[in-house]
Amino acid sequence: MEINFLAVLVAALSSFVVGFVWYNPKVFGTIWMKEVGMTEEKAKQGNMAKIFGLTFLFAFMLAFIMMPITIHQFGALGMVGGDETKALPSYAAFIADYQDAFRTFKHGALHGAMIGLFVALPVVATNCLFEQKSFRYAAITSGYWIVVMTLMGAIICGWK
Repeated sequence: MEINFLAVLVAALSSFVVGFVWYNPKVFGTIWMKEVGMTEEKAKQGNMAKIFGLTFLFAFMLAFIMMPITIHQFGALGMVGGDETKALPSYAAFIADYQDAFRTFKHGALHGAMIGLFVALPVVATNCLFEQKSFRYAAITSGYWIVVMTLMGAIICGWK
């Protein structure tokens, strides 16, 4: 299977769109700033090129790993060693039969949401426990990642 880099790029950029809405002062931005002790002045002191550049890199990495998580045909490719030219004819028959099976936005959203709930939420919540962050902070931050991963999964899986 070929990697759809345009879908990965759009999925990575979707995290910025969600963040723009999610952390807007009229949504969760004001509460989040209070929970982390952030002020407008402190926020303006950050190196925005570094922050947004690395944020995009990390979002790209997340979007990239969504392909084998949401597109089941990648699993079949992995079972033949990753080189479809060396696979048995049964692999080609399988792909011919199931080429686009479960390649929908809805299916990708389901897997993305599962990754958000069962990976992002426990990671964020565990960090919050040790950092003694509030439940509100944990809910806002993990909620953001659940929404982002749901959207990323939908884009990656549904974009053919």
